[in-house]
Amino acid sequence: MAPFASPPGTGLRLGRRELLLGSVAAGFALAVRPVAASTVTTPDRGLTAGWVSVPAADGAVKAYRARPAKGSGFPVVLVVQEIFGVHAYIQDVCRRLAQLGYLAIAPSLFDRQGDVTVLPDIAAILPLVATVPDAQVMADLDATAAWVAASGEGDGSRLGITGFCWGGRITWLYAAHNPKLKAGVAWYGRLVGTASERQPLFPIDVIAKLKAPVLGLYAGNDDGIPMESVQRMQAALKAAGSPSRIEVFPGAPHGFHADYRPTYREAAAAAGWTRMQAWFRANGVV
Repeated sequence: MAPFASPPGTGLRLGRRELLLGSVAAGFALAVRPVAASTVTTPDRGLTAGWVSVPAADGAVKAYRARPAKGSGFPVVLVVQEIFGVHAYIQDVCRRLAQLGYLAIAPSLFDRQGDVTVLPDIAAILPLVATVPDAQVMADLDATAAWVAASGEGDGSRLGITGFCWGGRITWLYAAHNPKLKAGVAWYGRLVGTASERQPLFPIDVIAKLKAPVLGLYAGNDDGIPMESVQRMQAALKAAGSPSRIEVFPGAPHGFHADYRPTYREAAAAAGWTRMQAWFRANGVV
């Protein structure tokens, strides 16, 4: 693999997998194949990385965890999946964070409802995701944070969260849920929506309840999140005197960080990644 420059601030030399159109990309959700030639593969050199089992109230939650191989008490980042599950991209994000010195862990939050990675398309995935209760997700994230802290591998007093798309909305909600959280970074998660029994609240509804500051990284040309809703959220945060804020990347589409998709925009992804690191540093995660 030919190396290429990593996003600013990562300190990494990453590899690029040149995947031919129509090829089978092992580890990626079926619904996103074929994956793009821009897909980033982060090495696990110097890391302990792989699947772990996290005890939860009603069983166990599978999670992908990556951390530096030597040492303990690392700052912790919960990584929240897109609708495609904890597939290769989310695992790679965990390794990227681990290469920076974090313990990054992504619990598989849909497993009780089904395996979205084997579903053929978004139309098949969305009905399953709609059955996942927010309360279940909050409990699983709590269980994951508690397991990491109890293990001694991670420092529970330096807890952050980041999430993408579906996980972006969850990031805002978790920041209103867990008083132990230091900071969150939400990548293009929905801010407003229609409440349901399983998903009763959206980020716009929890501004006054935020217990940790959230940085929202949003796309200026998002075909699923209208700019009007972003501006409405920005105005509500300002009116509440919240330390949370939203930054918009002009011209970028939804999913601009997802390097395995055609929506990937390298410059916006790198800038967002740098701002995420700065946010965690400024708010006590590091």
